[in-house]
Amino acid sequence: MGRLRSTVWWRTKPLSDLQLDGERSGLRRALGRWDLVGLGIGAIIGAGIFATVGTAAAGDAARPGAGPAIILSFVFTACACGLAALCYAELAAIVPVSGSAYTYAYATLGEVMAWIIGWDLIIEYAVGNVAVAISWSGYFCEMLRGVGIIVPPWLSTDLRTALANHELVASAPHLLGVPIIVNLPAAGIVLLITWLLVRGVKESSRVNAGMVILKLVVLTFFVVVGAAYVQPENWKPFAPNGWHGVWAGAAIVFFAYIGFDAVSTAAEETRDPGRNLPIGILGSLAISTVVYILVAVVVTGMVPWFDLHTAEPLTVAMNRHNLGWAAGIVAVGSVAAHTAVLLVFQMGQPRIFFSMARDGLLPPVFSRVHPRWRTPHVTTIITGVVVACFAAFANIEEMVDLTNIGTLFAFALVSAGVIVLRRTNPTAPRPFRVPLVPWLPLAAMAACLLLAAGLPAVTWVRFGLWLTGGLVLYMLYGRRHSRLSRSSPD
Repeated sequence: MGRLRSTVWWRTKPLSDLQLDGERSGLRRALGRWDLVGLGIGAIIGAGIFATVGTAAAGDAARPGAGPAIILSFVFTACACGLAALCYAELAAIVPVSGSAYTYAYATLGEVMAWIIGWDLIIEYAVGNVAVAISWSGYFCEMLRGVGIIVPPWLSTDLRTALANHELVASAPHLLGVPIIVNLPAAGIVLLITWLLVRGVKESSRVNAGMVILKLVVLTFFVVVGAAYVQPENWKPFAPNGWHGVWAGAAIVFFAYIGFDAVSTAAEETRDPGRNLPIGILGSLAISTVVYILVAVVVTGMVPWFDLHTAEPLTVAMNRHNLGWAAGIVAVGSVAAHTAVLLVFQMGQPRIFFSMARDGLLPPVFSRVHPRWRTPHVTTIITGVVVACFAAFANIEEMVDLTNIGTLFAFALVSAGVIVLRRTNPTAPRPFRVPLVPWLPLAAMAACLLLAAGLPAVTWVRFGLWLTGGLVLYMLYGRRHSRLSRSSPD
């Protein structure tokens, strides 16, 4: 592993070089194990449980609903993510460097695969954050409505939805005959979080901790209050669409689990990363899974599954039983949950760009660190502005499916990386080891592919086009400027 492979396409970066990059990064190591668990929960519990649980249970025109068996969808997805999380934990402990799956692929599968997965992670973090910001805007406007503040629809609606509503277009102000339609709250929260992240990772972690505590309290409140209104007949039939419904539901609720891997992007800002990163990854996933199953049991018991096709299923469940005051509390918790997800994802994406630029695959400006706050401020600002612009106009449904397939692809490659590194560098110190290699990583890969197969065909087409565009960029810039290509003869 100390020598670079001669083939340009499959050359890997030695572990020693990766570890040296981490030591020289200039980022501040300020995070402990509970900071990481909080970041993981902050990233996982958000739009998924507050929004997609309803769609997954009720289904839509393209996919059958899981019904009350959405509980099994959560269990199946948790098992798939748990297998992938074990693989992430081993690689994060060996290579405690920013970049997450991108860095692990560079050490195991080669430069081209590293670039592809780095490009793919833009879908998980940046595109995922567009979806979360749009969902955040909906809950935020609902919360303001509860206190008598009405946000005009033309200031809180995506462009596609607005253009299908002639009354909304007519009510919007016009500039040179063009209606002004923008989701201002979605763009505004992204820019506010971007400012916070530029100021420092520890400060961001403290804000996230407060949001995590609030949303866990609110979800506990929902479970305790809602349990008194559960009607067992709502669980019959338990699986109205059989295994196909459970499978389709699992592909949708996978969005609720995205985020535990974001913990690994903070590797260079973590104290004792070999020990604390696995705790942060696995601990946050375990806690989130328990919360998800409890919420799914209660919400499907409160409301018939076919009535849950809504963006606010928990609020609908409360209002169905005339618990408007409780619905208001749930809305506050949802805003907090979405904010925490935005913060962690918006922290993850710039650090992946930071690692790619450090390796020469992106322009050097992306690897700059702020002299005072010691954060990758350039990539943080660029990412924030781009995400804010898309959040102002994009539609949430398209963003969710694209995020899911991008993340499943990353999980599968990280699982493959564990098998490869066990063969190419079996003596590397492993503070955390995945059991039953290669069978457990192979099971993780199979589970990810099974979930991805449940996504619509158009999502696969968009994903293929995205990866093709990324490969073209690599050939035009990354291949020629790569630090490995300059340090070794092709």
